[in-house]
Amino acid sequence: MLISVLVLTVLGLLFGLGLGWVAIRFRVQTDPVIERIDALLPQTQCGQCGYPGCRPYAEAIAKEEADINQCPPGGDAGIRALADLLGREPKPLNPENGEQKAKTVVEIDESRCIGCTLCIQACPVDAIVGAAKLMHTVIRSECTGCDLCLPPCPVDCIDVIELEEAASNWLSPRPGDAQQAAVRR
Repeated sequence: MLISVLVLTVLGLLFGLGLGWVAIRFRVQTDPVIERIDALLPQTQCGQCGYPGCRPYAEAIAKEEADINQCPPGGDAGIRALADLLGREPKPLNPENGEQKAKTVVEIDESRCIGCTLCIQACPVDAIVGAAKLMHTVIRSECTGCDLCLPPCPVDCIDVIELEEAASNWLSPRPGDAQQAAVRR
């Protein structure tokens, strides 16, 4: 019995040391510029910029493969913030990517919902909950207003609702944003 406990303890220590070494040896270093650019983007994951989300767009900006004026949800304020961060001149929003609009969320009319789950699959931030052949609903506080759930809905049961401009209607800062803001200063 004592030998089994000792063998398992030694094996646990060896595996732990091996995992620790692998974690240190193969750690992925992220570019701090990409992190700072991503922190300035609105995190709607809408794809209007031509990239599948805010992080890929931030990477493209950092590599100078994309311009800073391709994010309609970020609008003029986002473009100015990116220009300040990167030492570039601000420019108007590129109309090919869309136009800046008021903050919106979507709402599902549950009486018309057929439970097809196409909206759930299209939502990039998992703001829609439901199950197949059951009605769905939107978690309003999670909805970024990207409208990507509208085209796949076969019964047009999703309505876009414009929110009044108020601080409580915008997304809460992500953990570490305050720390990143302090680093920028």
